[in-house]
Amino acid sequence: MAKWAVFGIIFLIGLFSEELRITSAEKLQLVYQWSQLKSSNSSDASQNVVFTANSVPADEDTFNAYGNLPMGVTHHKGFLYVTIPRRRPGIPATLNVIDMARNPSANNPTLDPYPNLLVNSLRRDFTADPKRIISVYRTQVDRCDRLWFVDTGYLEYPGGAGRQVQRPALWVIDLTINRSVRRFEIPPEMVEFGYGIPNIEVDVDDRDCSRAYAYIPDYEWRRLYVYGLAEGRMWRFEHNYFSFEPRYGDFNVAGQQFTWYDGIFSVAVGGRWENSAAERTVYLHAMASVSEIAVSNRVLQNETMAQLGSGAYRRAFHHLGARGPNTQSSSHAYDPRTGVLFYAEINRNAIGCWNTHKQFTPENHGIVHLDNEEMIYPADLRIDSDGDVWVISNRLPIWIYSQLNRTEVNYRIWRQSASRAVAGTVCA
Repeated sequence: MAKWAVFGIIFLIGLFSEELRITSAEKLQLVYQWSQLKSSNSSDASQNVVFTANSVPADEDTFNAYGNLPMGVTHHKGFLYVTIPRRRPGIPATLNVIDMARNPSANNPTLDPYPNLLVNSLRRDFTADPKRIISVYRTQVDRCDRLWFVDTGYLEYPGGAGRQVQRPALWVIDLTINRSVRRFEIPPEMVEFGYGIPNIEVDVDDRDCSRAYAYIPDYEWRRLYVYGLAEGRMWRFEHNYFSFEPRYGDFNVAGQQFTWYDGIFSVAVGGRWENSAAERTVYLHAMASVSEIAVSNRVLQNETMAQLGSGAYRRAFHHLGARGPNTQSSSHAYDPRTGVLFYAEINRNAIGCWNTHKQFTPENHGIVHLDNEEMIYPADLRIDSDGDVWVISNRLPIWIYSQLNRTEVNYRIWRQSASRAVAGTVCA
């Protein structure tokens, strides 16, 4: 009897400790939410309107509310740039903006096509047009007020209806004038199609905005593309570390069990590389993986080294280790104020963290937010110039493999300052 009493006490303490751990970690604040995105042209326009009437052209495919699944979020000076990749017909705009000052309520904020509707519109015959954007997954804003993203040029329509409308292209938009200042079409010898390009990270010199590099992962071909703004050219790196880890390709999200083989998926520019004042650490990982890789940004910016082949740079990439079980991550980002790397952990509906000043071990990885009800599948994570962490969750596996409940809230945007998010965790 005494043994069972002791067991009961230990069990209760264990439950209480776990509850404390999770409760203290849930620090991200809800900013916006939707059950689904709708158009004011719809018959039920009085409810949940997010696209204004003039944002859905009359000659576009019929608006598909269910197909409009938000994927990426980036905040800059009171504006949220939200992407909706074209994985279904009936999407009026793949790149959108939310003016936060005009949307004080958390429920159903209005999305406006960015920079305008015409740039986001498909041609009726699906012909290529370099002045238009086909499909965007995630974006990044640099310190020079520029929005960077890759237009995959690819319509991921199901049932064999997918097509490459035009070459994938890197775009750079000056947010101070809302105009494109660079469009670089990725050549065929670099990549055959844009289907596997899910993300982007920008590395800008502290003093010279013209010295900027975009790091673009390709999970399909397991490559890392680098674009030099001043050079006006792109080169690529290939490495075994860019592949998925077979042990970690099995996912279980909200009851949906599936296997993904996604390779290199996210890149994050961190702090100093070892003891060098001139080099920075670049962190990267595959989605179907729990490992983290590190490399100097000077290696990635070396076009000559890339052209020499993997034999010239293979040992420059370092395997840091494993984050721990169920830590597969979509996007991750580095906060320079705290020195913490934040992860959007899709397999456990959480935001993880690691203080880069500590040893890379599972014990030094913490959780700043975990929610199996409301943060199902954190699809993107960004840190803005104010040091705020932004996350969007969208229940993607349910959307793909089952059916979203259209009466429930399915899409949410969260934020919290990086310093407050890690307070009380092993990452502080």
